[in-house]
Amino acid sequence: MDIPHANAPVAPAAGEEGPGRPQPPRFGHEALAVVLQIRDGELCVLLWRRALPPYEGFWALPGGALGVGEDLGVSIRRQLAQKVDVRDLAHLEQLETRSDPERDPRHRTLATAYLGLVPADVDPIVPADTGWHPAADLPAMAFDHASVVRSGRRRLRAKLGYTNVGFALAPPEFTMSQLSGYYCSALGHDVAATNLRRVLLRRGQIEETGRSVPSGRSGGRPAALFRFRDRNLQITDEFAVLRPPNAS
Repeated sequence: MDIPHANAPVAPAAGEEGPGRPQPPRFGHEALAVVLQIRDGELCVLLWRRALPPYEGFWALPGGALGVGEDLGVSIRRQLAQKVDVRDLAHLEQLETRSDPERDPRHRTLATAYLGLVPADVDPIVPADTGWHPAADLPAMAFDHASVVRSGRRRLRAKLGYTNVGFALAPPEFTMSQLSGYYCSALGHDVAATNLRRVLLRRGQIEETGRSVPSGRSGGRPAALFRFRDRNLQITDEFAVLRPPNAS
């Protein structure tokens, strides 16, 4: 029986690379961020204007290619740091991965998107090519980024129903009128302050601080100040949904 020499080439096993066999696909991978904030009563998203083709002059989400040796979490924080102080982010989570072969006209590129939230009382410093835009009325967007923004909005709306993620939209202390305004902006429908207070207290998400806001010129009862009990993401009612008024 012939015994192969120790240094002789070994034929590739079935499915492995070898002469005449298809080569594995080569493609890039980037990290993107949908950064949302309530600004002047409107849910806004952070975008930057592209200066180079493709999509020159169009608006895009912050992000870019993974660096050598980076994992996704490290990469997105590095990319975001070029557009906004990451310390302003109250929450950051992975959203989805896009893999359409045609999403980038230059070459195949996978994109893993993240959802980031900035509290309403923060005014981040951003570069001249970057700005906040209404999430419901986007400008001309590059690649598939408009669709990614819509995914981020859907994720936020869903999580407001079954988690305490509202902490990432609100300042450390707030009145219920203010908080209902943030929820209304994020959800896209009216949210009654009295109902929201009852629901969030029952779920253990918020608590009274014992302080209040002085009455204005019109008088009236001082508004109590509340805060979220935990400023880390918690599931408080996994089956809950905050529905629009009169919705079935």
